[in-house]
Amino acid sequence: MTSTIKVLLVFALAFVLASCGNGKASDESVATVRLDTVQMASTGAVLQFPGRVVASDDASLSFKVAGTIARIYKEEGERVQAGQLVAELDATDYKVQLAATEAEYARVKAETDRITALYNEGAATASNYDKARFGLQQIEAKLKNHRDQLAYCKLYAPFTGAVQTRFFHEGENIAAGMPVLSLVSSANPEIEINLPASSYLRRGSFVHYSAQFNVLPGVVIPLKLISVMPKANANQLYTMRLKIEGDTKGIAPGMSAWVSIMAAESASNADVRVPATALVDDKGTTFVYLYDAQSQTVRRCRVKVMRLHTDGTAEVEGALAPGHIVVSTGANHIKTGDRVTPLPPVSETNVGGLL
Repeated sequence: MTSTIKVLLVFALAFVLASCGNGKASDESVATVRLDTVQMASTGAVLQFPGRVVASDDASLSFKVAGTIARIYKEEGERVQAGQLVAELDATDYKVQLAATEAEYARVKAETDRITALYNEGAATASNYDKARFGLQQIEAKLKNHRDQLAYCKLYAPFTGAVQTRFFHEGENIAAGMPVLSLVSSANPEIEINLPASSYLRRGSFVHYSAQFNVLPGVVIPLKLISVMPKANANQLYTMRLKIEGDTKGIAPGMSAWVSIMAAESASNADVRVPATALVDDKGTTFVYLYDAQSQTVRRCRVKVMRLHTDGTAEVEGALAPGHIVVSTGANHIKTGDRVTPLPPVSETNVGGLL
């Protein structure tokens, strides 16, 4: 009887010990995490900015002299050719002025010729000769000025384009320098974009420019850099001007466009990309968790974030290499040495695991 009780006690003790061991094992939880592969950092980045087509030449045409407008030959929207007459003033007063100056010139010229002949014969003093000679030079300058003023009564187009705005009409009096017409060039349109300070500082790495227009779907048009304003505008943006190369048919000033700029990055061989969700911050130190497939455990790896990208990735520098596996989801709930279970990839034919 006693031996039977001892046997029962032994079995009971073994059962209790086994139960305790099983309870300890059930307390160990294994986290399920998503894993991603470390990628090599891209050697280039594409920046995009909204832009606007502008004319390569844009001028406000004005007369150099004051007067009354006699004719304006072009209306708004009409095309003009370089050198074409577009407006003129009533030149009556300037013609009268020129006629008086020409008569005065003829008198002074005749007097100068007479004194010069006498001076050559020794019958006139040097003083009289100099007075006549300088008087002739003075009237010649006056004559040229009045001829120019008469010519300035006609206004010509400086380049081929179209009339954008008409500011005055026939019969109105205007002062010298007041704009009569605004003219925009129709050849070689350009694009203007505005760069934020961060992109302006990277302008030295820009290697390629292109544009796309809503009115030309699927067409990518190459651009060439013309200039970048060195001073920011009121919105703290820097204006960049680009020339449209190739066929500009269908493109007109005022159209909107999307400009793409390829920037060459200076990433070192140590720079790699990881999902931004893989980054963990601990008291100012940034790290990721590396996954060991053999032991199914993770360990910390310190990194330095170089830049964040709009596609949800981060370019980092550290002891990572392309091909390493990192925890991209669930990294905030694990620690070095923990065993983890990788989340199975989503099936292309069973999205959401519903089947």
